[in-house]
Amino acid sequence: MQKIARRFMLAASLAFGGSVLGLSPAAAQADFPSQTISMICAFPAGSGADVIVRYFAEKIAKLSGATIIVENKPGAGGNIAAEYVARAKPDGYTIFFHTGSAVAGNMHMFKKPPIDVVKDLQIAATINKQPHMIAVPVSSPIKNMKELTEYLKKEGSNASYAVNNTSGKVLAAIYKEKAGLETVEVSYKSSADSMNDIMSGAMTFAAQDPVFSLSQLREGRYRLLAVSSAKRIPGAPDVPTMTEEGYPMDQVGWFAMMVPSETPKDIIDKINGWTKEVLSQDDVRKFVTDQGGDIFISTPEEGQEYLKKEVAAWADYVKIANIPQQ
Repeated sequence: MQKIARRFMLAASLAFGGSVLGLSPAAAQADFPSQTISMICAFPAGSGADVIVRYFAEKIAKLSGATIIVENKPGAGGNIAAEYVARAKPDGYTIFFHTGSAVAGNMHMFKKPPIDVVKDLQIAATINKQPHMIAVPVSSPIKNMKELTEYLKKEGSNASYAVNNTSGKVLAAIYKEKAGLETVEVSYKSSADSMNDIMSGAMTFAAQDPVFSLSQLREGRYRLLAVSSAKRIPGAPDVPTMTEEGYPMDQVGWFAMMVPSETPKDIIDKINGWTKEVLSQDDVRKFVTDQGGDIFISTPEEGQEYLKKEVAAWADYVKIANIPQQ
């Protein structure tokens, strides 16, 4: 009896000690968030993506009471940031805030992707859908896509264009393929890095994200020629679609919050709930529209299924655009 009693007391002591020391998974999940959350951005500070990540980090921090910091981990088309999150502890404290479309595209644009995005990452929440845009500096004599194509055909490989992310790269490549162009692609780390070359005329056009493109439009620096979505967007209703201009496509990016695949479901659901509540706020909805997007709300399960479909779709995008693997 004494031995049984001692064993019982030891087991109780271990259980109690585990909970005090934070070793109980259930207790850790119930306390979430009890430490600083890192939101990982795959682009440099000041980029269009960074603007969106920091905006939502602030909104969710205010709603949840959590301390949230944004960490910029640019490079390799977003693969550095994606791998960093996939290998992180699956506890909800490391969140990848990036475009699911770019994550899906990288599965086909790299010979050896560092992770399998569907197996290694889980969508916690979706944010928006937004197209990319074809832009020229306001000093350019080119006023529309017809004039752009005529000029590029005349210049052949002497003309260049700027891209800085997966979606912009594919938009421009599909346009080139459909128009039969030999224009040379020049890649930059961020949209801001390409500004001097665009404004000087060294780059004939840019294929860039709507956050940066619309901000340059408002500052009087850019003329927007077309968007890659099937329909015109509320944030720029006067800008025609590529389909309207004779280059059929419906290519949109979509921002999402992703976590390591083994993250507990109740933590994922909590992140999803925060995001849905934030997206219901009028000022947030206006922000999304002003940045060229449409609200995109889903459950984690729906988001993951959408990611799977996007991985399959991007296989076709890369083939159509004839993009060589890196």
